[in-house]
Amino acid sequence: MTTPKAPAPTRGYTATKEQLQVRLRRIEGQVRGVQSMVEEDRYCIDVLTQISAIQAALDKVALGLLDDHVGHCMSHGRDEGREDEVRMEMMAAVGRLMRRG
Repeated sequence: MTTPKAPAPTRGYTATKEQLQVRLRRIEGQVRGVQSMVEEDRYCIDVLTQISAIQAALDKVALGLLDDHVGHCMSHGRDEGREDEVRMEMMAAVGRLMRRG
């Protein structure tokens, strides 16, 4: 006998999950395109331009997730008396996003 699967928790991005997945699939396609460009020995600057576009697209996704986190998860954390914990968690995530190269 199998046990019923627990429902997925509600996340800040749950309402826009389908749109988020579409964006991520588009980014995945862009990454595959860069891989093809390298295989085809395309001009370095063209490859770098595409990488920059991918980074910008990922940044847009990340900012959307942060916005969702503030609106949903931090609100719930505050209601549960965990405001400092979720604030520190978010600031650590922002710090990781800002550290590049």
